[in-house]
Amino acid sequence: MLPWISRVNDALHATNATYPFLAYGTDWLAFAHLVIAVAFVGPLIDPVRNKWVITFGLIACASVIPLALIAGHVRGIPIAWRLIDCSFGAFGVIPLLLCRSMIAKLELKKASY
Repeated sequence: MLPWISRVNDALHATNATYPFLAYGTDWLAFAHLVIAVAFVGPLIDPVRNKWVITFGLIACASVIPLALIAGHVRGIPIAWRLIDCSFGAFGVIPLLLCRSMIAKLELKKASY
């Protein structure tokens, strides 16, 4: 992995020196993550009504795996790095499934009133 990390570091320095505007894309990527995070406030406030957000998260986690494997291959990303990327989808599913299970229990509780 060290040669890959060194290569990425060299590329970042060369790119930032010549084309600093490319980093602007990562600013927007960070912004997008914050916007998506705000969507998860809905299930915190009203879990039953906003359970679709949890489903959205599960779909996103499942989508990470093919994207990392396919796009990573196309871009020449080492397999170990792609597997690390896949782990975000695999491990991200765990809290979402727990949330979905808890929401299902809340729904049953609400239905019994």
